Amino acid sequence: MTRQILWLLMTLLLGGCQTSSEAASPAAEPLLVAAASDLRFAFSEIGELFEAETGQKVIFTFGSTGNLTTQIENGAPFDILAAANVAFVDRLTAQGLTIPETQQLYAQGRIVLVVNRNSGLQANNLEDLRNPAISRIAIANPEHAPYGMAAREALQKVGVWADIQEKLVLGENVSQTLQFVQTGDAPVGIVALSVADVPEVTGTLLPAELHEPINQALAVIKSTANEEAARAFIAFVNSPTGREIMKRYGFLLPGEF
Repeated sequence: MTRQILWLLMTLLLGGCQTSSEAASPAAEPLLVAAASDLRFAFSEIGELFEAETGQKVIFTFGSTGNLTTQIENGAPFDILAAANVAFVDRLTAQGLTIPETQQLYAQGRIVLVVNRNSGLQANNLEDLRNPAISRIAIANPEHAPYGMAAREALQKVGVWADIQEKLVLGENVSQTLQFVQTGDAPVGIVALSVADVPEVTGTLLPAELHEPINQALAVIKSTANEEAARAFIAFVNSPTGREIMKRYGFLLPGEF
C-alpha cells in the first residue's frame, strides 16, 4: 500500500513538472504590421482570415506611411511595412532596413471627394471647392501622407490649390481626415476610396490622371524576429483570398495597373 501511494505521488509530481514545462514554452509572437491608414478596413479583414487559417496573431498599427517609415528608421520593432506609396519602402530598402526580395506591389489606390451628408453642401468636382459656402476642406497632410500628396497634386492640377489654402484642415493620416468629414468638422474632404464607404458621407471618384499613381508596396523589415510569419502574411495579402478583399475595398490589383 505504501509503494502504491509513493508511485502515485511520483506520477503526480512528474506530470505536474511536464505541465509546468509545457506552460513555460513561449507562445508564438504576434506579427507587428505597420500599415497605411487607407488599409484600415481591408487589412483588418485580411488579418482576421490570416489568423484563422494559420493561428498567427497579427497586430496592426495604422498611420500615415511617412510617419510609420520614420518610426522604423528610428528602430520601431515592426515586422512588416505596408506602405501607401512604394517610394517609402524603397527608402527603407536603400538604407538596408528591409529584406529586399520580400518587397511586392499589392495595390494601387484612388482618391475620392467626400461630402458630409448632413452639411447641405454639394461638391461634385474639385472646382466646386471654390464655393464660399465650403469653409473647411480636409486632406491628409501632404508632407508625410501619400493620399495627402495625391490630393495636393490633384488640386494643383485643376488650378484650385492656391485658392483654398485658408480652408484646408490637415489630418495626420487619411483615417483622421475621413473622421473630420464624418463629424462635420470639415464638411468636405479628399480621402482614399478604400475608406470612403461610410454612412456619413457621399463620394465622387476623382480622375486618376489628376495625380501620380498611388502604387502601394509592402516588405519585411530586416530586423524582424518573425521572418517566416511575415513572409507568409505578405503571400496571403497577394493570394486570391487577399486580392478579393482588396478589390472589394476599391483597390486596383497588380496586373491591373
